[in-house]
Amino acid sequence: MPIGLTDDELDRIDSIIGVRRKIKRGETLFHNGERFSNLYAIRTGFFKTCIVSEDGRDQVTGFQMAGEIIGLDGIVNEHHTCDAVALEDAEICAMPFAQIEDISREVNALQRHVHKIMSREIVREHGVMLLLGSMRAEERLAAFILNLAQRLHARGFSQTELILRMTREEIGSYLGLKLETISRTFSKFVDEGIVEVRQRHVHILNIQLLQDLVNPK
Repeated sequence: MPIGLTDDELDRIDSIIGVRRKIKRGETLFHNGERFSNLYAIRTGFFKTCIVSEDGRDQVTGFQMAGEIIGLDGIVNEHHTCDAVALEDAEICAMPFAQIEDISREVNALQRHVHKIMSREIVREHGVMLLLGSMRAEERLAAFILNLAQRLHARGFSQTELILRMTREEIGSYLGLKLETISRTFSKFVDEGIVEVRQRHVHILNIQLLQDLVNPK
């Protein structure tokens, strides 16, 4: 929610929040090509967005977590351009976009807030393009871990303790790296004392070394 709203404005925004919906692990929230009508606030759980590549493989385009909005891809041409799949049991709130637009015309703070969310997604997309275009495997994985840690920390979680809800194969798909490369790079980070890894649990031991990989001096 935007900051500084009156009680009346909060009530109006609250009125657009649809029924909460539970999504089981592996279930699809929306499909590529499906007509766009809602934005979804993730209350709990973790999602991946993906498209099917020409050779039939899933290409992961992003990961979304509790506290974030999913479905922005559908605004452009009123159809979703990817699948959104739950990586664990999740709960979402559907927000009809037509109602968001109507209220935004009168509640400027909401309009600015929606613009900020969209801008953040654009910046994130640019970051991914930079990641895939110019970084080595170690730099890509370091940037991924740091980004995930930062987003979780902003939601009140530890900055150094991560539970990876996605598989290494899905991380590789997102970063444009093979599964073997992801596994080898994780092992390298462990050997160098940067992280500890126990299955899907990652403990960052030296966040500065990760930052130095992404932004070498």
